Amino acid sequence: MALYHTHTGRPPVKIARNTVIILVLLAFALATLFPIYFMIISSFGEPVEAGAMDYKLFPSSFSLESYKFFFQFSEYTYRWLLNSLIVATTVMVTNVLFASMAGYAFSKIKFKGRALIFTVLLVAMMIPYQVTQVPLYILIVNIFHIQNTYTALILPGLVTVYNIFLAKQFMGSIPNEILECAKIEGCNQFQIYFRIIMPLSKTVLAVMAILTFMDNWNTFFWPFLVTNSMDMQTIQVGLKNFRFANTTYFAPMMAGATISALPMFILFFSLQKYFLEGVTVGAVKG
Repeated sequence: MALYHTHTGRPPVKIARNTVIILVLLAFALATLFPIYFMIISSFGEPVEAGAMDYKLFPSSFSLESYKFFFQFSEYTYRWLLNSLIVATTVMVTNVLFASMAGYAFSKIKFKGRALIFTVLLVAMMIPYQVTQVPLYILIVNIFHIQNTYTALILPGLVTVYNIFLAKQFMGSIPNEILECAKIEGCNQFQIYFRIIMPLSKTVLAVMAILTFMDNWNTFFWPFLVTNSMDMQTIQVGLKNFRFANTTYFAPMMAGATISALPMFILFFSLQKYFLEGVTVGAVKG
C-alpha cells in the first residue's frame, strides 16, 4: 500500500510521468503563445523608431498611441483591411463551395477517368507553392493583364487541391445507402449535394473555412507580387510600409499585426465547435 499515492491510488512512477508530460506540453504551449504575447505587448509601446524602443516582457506603461499612429499613418489603412477581408472571404466561400462539390463528385459519383484525374490533382499538390509563382505571375500580368485587381488576388486561390482532398476523404465516409434513398425519392445530384451532403459535412466545411481564411488573410508573397499601388494592398503587404530604409516603426507595425489577427480569432472561436469535431472525426471507430 505504501507504493501508491494515498489520495489517488496511482503509482508514484505514473504520477511522475504524467507530471513530466504536462510540463513538456506546457513548455510547448508557452513557446507557441509567446510570439503572440510579445506582439500584443509591443503594440502598446510608444510609436518611436525601432532603435529607440524599450523592449520589455512586462512593460511599465501602456499606450494606445501606436494604434492611433497606425490608423493615421496612411489614408489607405482601412482600405488594406477591407482588401484583405474581401479577398480572404471570397476565397473562403469559393473553396467551401467548389472544393466540396469536387469532393462529392470524386467520392460518390462514378465517371470515366475519376481515379486518373484525382491522382493528377494529388501530384499537383506535391509541387511547392513557390515553384508555381513565376508562371502564375506571367499568366496574370503578361497574358491576362489583370495585375493590381481583386481578380488577380482571388483567382489563383479560387479552389485548392488540399480542400478537394479533404472534402473527398470526409465525404467518402458518408454511407451510400443515404444517397440511394434520396435518389429513390427523386432527388437529382444537386439536390443530394445541397440537402444531404452539405448538412452532413458541416464539420469538414468549417475546418476548410477556417484554414482557407487564415491562409489567405496571412499570405504576403502573392499580393506583394500582383499589387503595385497602395490602394490595392492587403493588410499584410501594407504593414511593410512601416519599414523604411534606415528605420522601422516597430510598435505601430505590431499594432497593425494585432489588429490583423482579430478576424482570425473571431472566425476560429465562432466555428470552434465544428473545427474541433472536424479535426477529430475518424479518430475513433465504431
